[in-house]
Amino acid sequence: MPLLATAPYSAPNHPLPWNSQLCSYQICYSGLMKADVGTNALQVLLIRQGTVVAEDRYLQRDGSEDKSTHFGFETVPEGQKAERVYKVFESVAQKYDVMNDAMSLGIHRLWKDSLLHIMNPQPGACLLDTAGGTGDISFRFLDYVRSQRGRQDRHAARSNQTLSWQQITDSYASAEPGQGESRAVVCDINKEMLKVGKQKAEELGYGTDLSWVVGDAEELPFDDDLFDVYTIAFGIRNVTHIEQALQEAHRVLKPGGRFMCLEFSRVSNPLLSSLYDAYSFQVIPVLGEVIAGDWKSYQYLVESIRRFPDQETFKGMIEDAGFFRVQYFNLTGGVVAIHSGFKL
Repeated sequence: MPLLATAPYSAPNHPLPWNSQLCSYQICYSGLMKADVGTNALQVLLIRQGTVVAEDRYLQRDGSEDKSTHFGFETVPEGQKAERVYKVFESVAQKYDVMNDAMSLGIHRLWKDSLLHIMNPQPGACLLDTAGGTGDISFRFLDYVRSQRGRQDRHAARSNQTLSWQQITDSYASAEPGQGESRAVVCDINKEMLKVGKQKAEELGYGTDLSWVVGDAEELPFDDDLFDVYTIAFGIRNVTHIEQALQEAHRVLKPGGRFMCLEFSRVSNPLLSSLYDAYSFQVIPVLGEVIAGDWKSYQYLVESIRRFPDQETFKGMIEDAGFFRVQYFNLTGGVVAIHSGFKL
């Protein structure tokens, strides 16, 4: 039976231990420390606890009230951005997946598939999907590694055709338990997005190889050198301090681990750029109002795309965070880009 533990909330200045209170939630865990993520199933149950809300942590950083940043095209105090972004995704959580299909005409699925094909994860890899929201990247990751494992098993079976049944039985018996298992951890600041993702995971049959954790991309609640792959899809432009989020990504990756970001970027073709701008500003907010009943949130999302650095600038930021072999791949003419880098 899992151990149920509750600890009082406090805003930490350092990463919390894996089996600790992450925020204003009750955490159900199996007594595992962080180093066990790659080899053991971790179950995280998020339950609303008391009057402290998750976003409180992100509104109380020292000195944040004295600095300004952008929220779409607005200039706001840093302390307000996290709160307002939180409310945007809290508002759109239930319609988030439907709106993704509507806004991109379904093309976002191909973009995410491209991310996995470039990543090419192997069985046994452990993924941290930051700002993972409703779980799309983690689901694809687990499906991909299962498919890879299936191909490896079929190849091994063909190689064993000359063996006797006894030899085949002995080879299975001698295999390490859990060998080749992969894990995905979805980490998101927004409990409503995680709630939707967890419901999807249950409906789709994902189990012990998938965990859900409330956490901030700028202050991840994980130890150093823990994950094989770090992904953030359509999330980093909503972070207040992008440089800090990149440093955190570098910290939690193992040496040799890979950083991958899928994000809206800059279209270089003038004609396509004009069409894209017209669609973004004149159609997407209308879709947001009709489908999700929320014009303002989708107006912000469109504006936030225009405030995000271009491909080369973001590449430089990733390199400044300590990553090597940084490159990017433009998709759909630069509407989105996949950035990749390695921790050496």
